[in-house]
Amino acid sequence: MESAHYFSTSPAGPFTRKPLTVELAGETRRLQTSAGIFSPDGIDKGTAVLLAEVPAPHPHGNLLDIGCGWGPVALTMALLAPQSSVYAVDVNERCITLTNENAEALGLSNVVASTPEAVDADVRFDTIWSNPPIRIGKEELHALLKLWLPRLAEGGTAWLVVQKNLGSDSLQRWLAAELDSSFTVTRESTSKSFRILKVRKASRLPR
Repeated sequence: MESAHYFSTSPAGPFTRKPLTVELAGETRRLQTSAGIFSPDGIDKGTAVLLAEVPAPHPHGNLLDIGCGWGPVALTMALLAPQSSVYAVDVNERCITLTNENAEALGLSNVVASTPEAVDADVRFDTIWSNPPIRIGKEELHALLKLWLPRLAEGGTAWLVVQKNLGSDSLQRWLAAELDSSFTVTRESTSKSFRILKVRKASRLPR
């Protein structure tokens, strides 16, 4: 299937669920996946780097997964921070359905997957994790990140994994130029041809 299809709201072909066994948060999990979504056969390399490299999410805040797929990032956040509220967003309706079903299968009541438009615009996020969809194109990617990164809470942190040969360094420069002075953008690590970028929103200074 062409990669563009999994960026569609309604992918072509039947929505046929199939079993998927993966390790999330240190344990084997039995979930469901489907054709017509990103990385349907398991955890892709970029997401694996993200999950291995970044620190644990805020233990009881609002957490966000941008581009959730079948749910590996959102589910891991929820497993590591069971007192948190995890928002998972995607434009692909199969991804939304699968993430919600996989959360239910794991007994995770703190995960809600939806379209971006369904998330209350007033919600601010303490932690954002994302393997952003670079292949949607620069203009669309920039619009996506401009939608969500400014919604970091004060003191909040976003962690993005981006492949080096897909423009991680230029994206870092763009983020640093685009976001206002309350944000800092740094390259935290490099692993297996991927960069981990950190975006932090400053805490409010005491009066």
